[in-house]
Amino acid sequence: MKKYWRALLILPVILFVGIAARERAGDGKYFEISKNIEIFTNLYKELNTNYVNELDPSKLMRTGVEAMLNSLDPYTNYISESDIEGYRFITEGKYNGVGASFDKLNDDVLVTEIFEKSPAQKGGLKTGDRIVAVDGKKASGKSIEEVGDALKGSAGSSVELSVSRMQTDGSFKNQRIKLTRDEISEQNVPYSGLVGEHVGYIVLTTFTRESGDNVRKAFLDLKAKDPNLKGVILDLRNNGGGLLNEAVNICNIWLPKDQLVVATKGKVIEWDRSFKTLNSSDDEQMPITVLVNKGSASASEIVSGTLQDYDRAVIMGQRSYGKGLVQNIYDIGYNSKLKITTAKYYTPSGRCIQAVKYENGKHVDIPDSLRAAFKTKNGRPVLDGGGIKPDVLLPRADDFGLMRALKEKFILLDFVTKYTLTHDSASLGAPENYRYTDFEAFTDFVTKSGFKYDSESEKYLKKLREEAVKEKTDAALSSEINALDDKIKSEKKNDLMRHKEDILHEIEKEVVARYYFERGTIQTNLRNDDEIKSAVSLFNDAQKFKNLLNK
Repeated sequence: MKKYWRALLILPVILFVGIAARERAGDGKYFEISKNIEIFTNLYKELNTNYVNELDPSKLMRTGVEAMLNSLDPYTNYISESDIEGYRFITEGKYNGVGASFDKLNDDVLVTEIFEKSPAQKGGLKTGDRIVAVDGKKASGKSIEEVGDALKGSAGSSVELSVSRMQTDGSFKNQRIKLTRDEISEQNVPYSGLVGEHVGYIVLTTFTRESGDNVRKAFLDLKAKDPNLKGVILDLRNNGGGLLNEAVNICNIWLPKDQLVVATKGKVIEWDRSFKTLNSSDDEQMPITVLVNKGSASASEIVSGTLQDYDRAVIMGQRSYGKGLVQNIYDIGYNSKLKITTAKYYTPSGRCIQAVKYENGKHVDIPDSLRAAFKTKNGRPVLDGGGIKPDVLLPRADDFGLMRALKEKFILLDFVTKYTLTHDSASLGAPENYRYTDFEAFTDFVTKSGFKYDSESEKYLKKLREEAVKEKTDAALSSEINALDDKIKSEKKNDLMRHKEDILHEIEKEVVARYYFERGTIQTNLRNDDEIKSAVSLFNDAQKFKNLLNK
């Protein structure tokens, strides 16, 4: 024990030497750093010796580390040895596991998606299964992360699941499934094809390795398939980013060699870098439209911002997320890593798109009046701070209250689970042609499930009641509030029928996903995607497209 504390107490000296060795990157705070490390070490010693209960050193240290990092930006993170598969997935699009997605349903962990050709699919795991146990250890009450970690492991190793599975009569029955873990690879370009007359479409879900090569291949395949191609849509919606070099490679498809794509600038001037296109372009004339939304971040914003700055593409959708920060990964021993924000990135026009305001860890929209203006190659004004503002703003396609509730309470998922017990893929036909029409069967299922939800109007009315009580005006407003409540409840009865077409479309996507996986879901979604329809329409008006890229 004495040796342990002697080693811990000389840690500040060792760290001070290490800090001093990096003097060129510092700012003269070495004594303060060393002093506070010593205080931390002494504090930990006293806690471990005197605290009334036994402490778990790993858990206590991680709490301290995460609290320290939480005081910085949301992207500076500690990656422990147990998190390493998740880190590998972010950077490589690969991990070792079973190939399924999960969500929480009360105390259960629910299977919400099975990946194509994965161990989960091969072993018979199904969407809608409730995980009862993993290798004999009870899963009820566990978090999604805990169950997910238990399912990860080295390729070739086995894991036995006990699952509760829905039967044709709606009851559930337990059964065991044995899966052999394998390397799971995410397809960063899960679909490309024609979405209109001579209009191509490429969806990119993440910037992992080979993203640039895969987008390039999809683009060249579309040109080969349709010699009269008049435009291509690159879909970056809900793409949270990834590897910066892959963003450069994608821009290089449509930009010539030696064009600046992004510059990074941080505290250490010597580490500032500029990233330019390295190769000849594949096509500098083909009209390109990029779709973005609030979920488009980081590398997605580099691509959309750069193509916008060079007037090489029309950006459509909603303002992007606003993550203009660069992270580097450092090894810190014991197979752990530290992801640190080291710089900000700047698009070719000189703008930084980082959302500079945070409230409760979330970005806050910045008014255009407070954002600095820059110019594109053709002299069009573009703004910094708070993401990429599209050239064509489209209405935000949010889920309405009823649809959110049907998804969050897994009513849609359970209905489709029951439906697919008596329908196989042969009854569907091609995913892009599949239609579900038996709306009465769905409404009957909803009624029998006892489904209830609070509409947005009801939530606001509840707040109004609470405020009226606080201000002691509840008695005076009681009749008006009750009348509103009755009116809202009356309207809610018609919600299912009012949103019939939207619900049928969601059922179609969920059914197709069971047999044709992510690619099939995308194909089904394309025919009802208003934003893609808007992009196709723009390609049909060449003059309007050209005007959008000029002053």
